[in-house]
Amino acid sequence: MERTYIKDLKDHVGESVCIRGWISVRRDQGKMVFFDVRDMTGSVQTVVLTKSPALEVAKTTTRESAISIMGTVNKRPGKNITVGVENGDIEVSVGSLDVLGASDVPPFEITEDTSMVDEKTRLQYRYLDLRSERMQKNIRLRSEFVRACREYLFAKKFTEIETPLLTESTPEGSRDFVVPSRLHPGSFYALPQSPQQYKQLLMVAGMERYFQIARAVRDEDLRADRGFEHSQIDIEMSFVEQEDVMAIVEDMMTETVEKLGFKVREKPFPRFTYAEAMEKFGADKFDLRTDDEKKTGVLAYAWVHKFPFFEKTPEGGWTFTHNPFSAPLPEHADDLLHGRNIEHILTAQYDLVCNGFETAGGSIRAHRPGILRAVYKTMGYSDERIEDSIGHMLKAFTYGAPPHGGIAIGIERVLMNLTGESYLREVQAFPMTRGGQTAVMNAPKPLQGKQLNELGIEIKKKKV
Repeated sequence: MERTYIKDLKDHVGESVCIRGWISVRRDQGKMVFFDVRDMTGSVQTVVLTKSPALEVAKTTTRESAISIMGTVNKRPGKNITVGVENGDIEVSVGSLDVLGASDVPPFEITEDTSMVDEKTRLQYRYLDLRSERMQKNIRLRSEFVRACREYLFAKKFTEIETPLLTESTPEGSRDFVVPSRLHPGSFYALPQSPQQYKQLLMVAGMERYFQIARAVRDEDLRADRGFEHSQIDIEMSFVEQEDVMAIVEDMMTETVEKLGFKVREKPFPRFTYAEAMEKFGADKFDLRTDDEKKTGVLAYAWVHKFPFFEKTPEGGWTFTHNPFSAPLPEHADDLLHGRNIEHILTAQYDLVCNGFETAGGSIRAHRPGILRAVYKTMGYSDERIEDSIGHMLKAFTYGAPPHGGIAIGIERVLMNLTGESYLREVQAFPMTRGGQTAVMNAPKPLQGKQLNELGIEIKKKKV
């Protein structure tokens, strides 16, 4: 018999059905056994009666076992209706019960909020943690958000394009995770901090409107809203100015979150220059909501723009504040090209903040070789080092590079706003621990000697 999902059972009252799922609650009353069974669509009470051939199996079947039930959907008598409970007016009378996967006693209660369970235990048994109602909602909401954004972008003539995971180590703001090459001993790939250079090259390639759901990997200090890995909706557009990018992102975010049932505090999104934000809020990430709005889950979006392009390094030189591939504001281009007034140069960078988090960041890019070269000159790069680092970009820009710009929207940050969660790990399926250990699997861990030999790597212990 074809499987019926639990959310559709009310359409089959009086009929025989097959349901499959997990046992959330088990109540053995001697002459009959009750199971609350859930699948990905909902939950329903089932009952194994005295004369059912399934009773003997039911008495030995444990909570969280995966089961298949053949039975009849019945209306509950009026006195047995559970008001306010999903499917509280129906139940399934079990005719046969097959245990598809028996379960040991779980290490914590899955039917309760698992946020108070020890983090190490939760991540060790993440596959069980993800069964909990809260985590199911969070991960499924994440999927709905991504789907809605993807559909929006397709409707706006964007093309989804994947870019490489093995790439070159380049300065983009954080430390790289590197991968040794077996075919080229002593040389290394880097995992992408973002698809920054590739998406700009796609603009040179004439793709005009690109996006991807991109994985970004950065070896940076861990905190509540930051991990080694995150996902972003990566967008790049040709023949645009700052207003064009901001307008399409604002429209997409508003349409998407409202479709998901959330309220946007203010439309269009208010805008603040970096200087205004620092003067008014003391930070470039701020929360515009009132206390009452915080309780009701309102989304307070705002733009911050006109950022300083450079900041001083501890050694007294200059480095970029956001992205070395950004363009200066047009009125500051001449200063950049001539190395003047560095501390006053502003960049065409824009960040989208929401409820105290930076949820997206982007810029109009440098598309002329002279501008990009001047950025690296300002940071103290020699001509030789510039050529080694970004020579391929400078070369590409000599072949009719269009003006272009884009943005990356942090999926985890957005979901933290939508769910009200305080930690990134609550909206990721398999996050890292605070100590940088993988969930479920045991990484990082040493490589075997054979693997090190194949890669031509020798490990030296770090001096304490």
